[in-house]
Amino acid sequence: MQRNQHSSLETALMYFVLLGIPYPPELHAALFCFFVSIYLLTLLSNLLVLLAVICEPQLHKPMYWFLCHLSILDIATSTVVVPKLIAGFVEGGGTISFAGCVSQLFFYHFVGCTECFLYTVMAYDRFLAICRPLHYGTLMNRNACLWLAIGTWAGGCLHSAMETALTFRLPYGPGNEVRYIFCDIPAVLKLACADTTLNEIVTLIDVGLVAMTCVFLLLLSYMYIVLAVLRIRSAEGRRRAFSTCTSHIIIVMICYIPLTFTYLRPGAQDPLGGVVAVFYTTVTPFLNPVIYTLRNKEMKAAVLRLRVRKA
Repeated sequence: MQRNQHSSLETALMYFVLLGIPYPPELHAALFCFFVSIYLLTLLSNLLVLLAVICEPQLHKPMYWFLCHLSILDIATSTVVVPKLIAGFVEGGGTISFAGCVSQLFFYHFVGCTECFLYTVMAYDRFLAICRPLHYGTLMNRNACLWLAIGTWAGGCLHSAMETALTFRLPYGPGNEVRYIFCDIPAVLKLACADTTLNEIVTLIDVGLVAMTCVFLLLLSYMYIVLAVLRIRSAEGRRRAFSTCTSHIIIVMICYIPLTFTYLRPGAQDPLGGVVAVFYTTVTPFLNPVIYTLRNKEMKAAVLRLRVRKA
């Protein structure tokens, strides 16, 4: 009897079962087609942005340098979650190895936190362009752009490594059903065979601190931007200045509203939270390049020139 219990625990530690979000069986084919289509469109749209920026010399500017990093992060966010979700539809139930669960949790928080830092850096770039135009070329030179990008990726990696180590220091088993669409901290902690109070407090403080710091810096940047734009005398000048910031404001809202709903409220990993997770891991990475391309004349022109070259 004791040997059977030990064997059961050992099996549970080898893999997890991702239960995903509940849905009627008749929607199986439609959901499968939706996730495959949106994933392929996400890859295509973000790769198109990368190709346009690389091929067009007039887009070799700090704003588009950071936009390339955003496209890489969008591809990574979608790739961390969606292929496993699609595999679950094919297999009739998603399973993921213990090591795979650790990797998924690490890379999801790595790219997610890096993206939050990147939005803040992009706001700082717009602040310098609008509020310090005469010094913009000096302050946002190639080395500054490089180090800001390195800092965002390093910060995201550090944050994720700490959260992942803290989560998987706990023992797990025999329950192995993750009631979520992927291995995320709150859902995985529910399966731990130990007190998770410390983990939950640290996660709430850590995620909350990162989010609130980034939001504060974003708001501070845009407060100065708005004050600077209002001092512009011509209506056309104000319109152009605001138009360079509109796309960034939209994608920041699309990012932060779901994340706040998911991590900073009670019962975050309920079925409704799963639906929200589908949005920010599947739909948002597709929307970001679309928003930037449709609202940016230089990007639209660059994409059209790519089509002409192919023709």
